[in-house]
Amino acid sequence: MRNNSRFSAIGIAALAVSGVVVGGTFDGGSLARAQDTVEAESRLQPLDFSQPPQLPEIDSPSAAALQTAIERGVQFLIDDQNPNGSWGSATNTKDLNIYAPVPGAHHAFRTATTSLCLSALLEVAADDPAAAEAIERGEAWLVAELPRLRRATGTALYNVWGHAYAIQALLRLRARYPQEHDQRAALEALVRSQFDRLKRYESVDGGWGYYDFRYQARRPTSDSISFVNGAVLVAFAEAREAGIEPPEDVVRRAVAATKRQQKPNFAYLYGEYLKYRPMRGINRPGGSLGRSQCCNAALRLWGDEAVTDNVLKHWLYRLYERNGWLDIGRKRPIPHESWFQVAGYFYYFGHYYAGECIELLPSEQRGPYQAMVAELILQRQEKNGCWWDYPLYDYHQQYGTAMALMTLHRCR
Repeated sequence: MRNNSRFSAIGIAALAVSGVVVGGTFDGGSLARAQDTVEAESRLQPLDFSQPPQLPEIDSPSAAALQTAIERGVQFLIDDQNPNGSWGSATNTKDLNIYAPVPGAHHAFRTATTSLCLSALLEVAADDPAAAEAIERGEAWLVAELPRLRRATGTALYNVWGHAYAIQALLRLRARYPQEHDQRAALEALVRSQFDRLKRYESVDGGWGYYDFRYQARRPTSDSISFVNGAVLVAFAEAREAGIEPPEDVVRRAVAATKRQQKPNFAYLYGEYLKYRPMRGINRPGGSLGRSQCCNAALRLWGDEAVTDNVLKHWLYRLYERNGWLDIGRKRPIPHESWFQVAGYFYYFGHYYAGECIELLPSEQRGPYQAMVAELILQRQEKNGCWWDYPLYDYHQQYGTAMALMTLHRCR
């Protein structure tokens, strides 16, 4: 499908955010994966949260295999860093790209991508001299550019991703400095400024979306998107743990907005605007595979007692057993063109937050789930050491690699 006047970028974005399948064809490999996935359905266990799932027998990958994959991913990030210290760019375009008004949308993409890359390097390779140099350069870029991050237009609010992932990167950077260091205080002030930005761009009903096609008002009028809420709430929980309290009223409204999108089986609506279409493919368990991990982790971190260990375990099991539904959508250039209206960008996002869910389990019960998730990530590393799931200008290899590295780190 080619980009033309009949199918403009903004039209694609509107269709994508509506959860509409916009066409596309499926190659033989996709059909084969679909057949394998359908066979897996026959052995799928029901979502009975009164007990944990019965897990398949999987050999845990060796520590050496995990370390080798991590080192290759780290080297990719070091080699791919921009001269100015950031990661990602607006180059490497294709015939079809999502709506991204310049320059603000790309400033948001680059900020979010750089933040994720910094977080990954700080988690897995902070002691490596080459990685430490990359971190120093990335920190300088983020500190200089983050105060400029705003919504791109009245319609595009991709900046919410930049604010959320910047909070996590800033917290990790802050932890490197002694208590009385001036830079530590400066980083903490930047964290608080991201709270302010997220309050400014909060949807009127609580939570956050990344489009506002309705009125383009000063305060976004669009309904919140479940997995955006989840990502921000996870970042807020990390800040709280570090002793920096996010605004209570904003958290309360975001939790309520996410709960409104939660179904009894802990699938989550794509966005609250689909509340009257709960059985659309994208809102069913197969369509929620890449969102449930994030939303479950977020609500659990903010005290939702309904998200029990068994809920986390069943959705980790389903992520593994039904992974084909996510995998078929991986690397497809049109959002939501796959079965269950899955978009490629859910793949490493879903597994990154699966790692967060694993860390919420008792340590002695994590092993089988770590093995399942690690197996999936190890199999998908590219020849150049990166991971990617959705062709997004030139940000996808970088954010995919960062998320995959942090996922593997939680599987050690």
